[in-house]
Amino acid sequence: MSAALALSLPPDGRQSPTALMVQRGVRRLMAELGQVTIPEFPLANGRRADLVALAACGRLTIIEIKSSTADFRADRKWHHYREFCDRFYFAVPPTLEGIIPEEAGLIVADGFGAAVMREPGEHPLSGARRKAVTLRFAHSAAARLHSLADPGAIRDGAL
Repeated sequence: MSAALALSLPPDGRQSPTALMVQRGVRRLMAELGQVTIPEFPLANGRRADLVALAACGRLTIIEIKSSTADFRADRKWHHYREFCDRFYFAVPPTLEGIIPEEAGLIVADGFGAAVMREPGEHPLSGARRKAVTLRFAHSAAARLHSLADPGAIRDGAL
């Protein structure tokens, strides 16, 4: 296979164009900070985090993307993400930065990059929870990589 061949997962169709733009900028920022990310990450409580970042030191960060004021006002589930991360941020386009609660971190992003505007408080995970979320992160990342390398192998939710 040629090194020039770019493989990519298609968007899952749940995100608006604005949310995808914010996601791209945030993922670039996290990569610059030495963190790897997975979008649409399923949590053990049945919820799905917009973006989860894993630092080399093992710190887990959840980033909830909000593309509009209506999107933010309709979402009251974000408090349920805290039990699965050490740090929690909202990521928004530049037009929304004034609506985010002070208790959460804030990232402002566009399709080219992002900036941390406010750091969140730390709430370290217990060792058992960290291990469980990290294993779920590894399994999810490996499954997505497998689906890129052999798309025909993923059938009927087997992986």
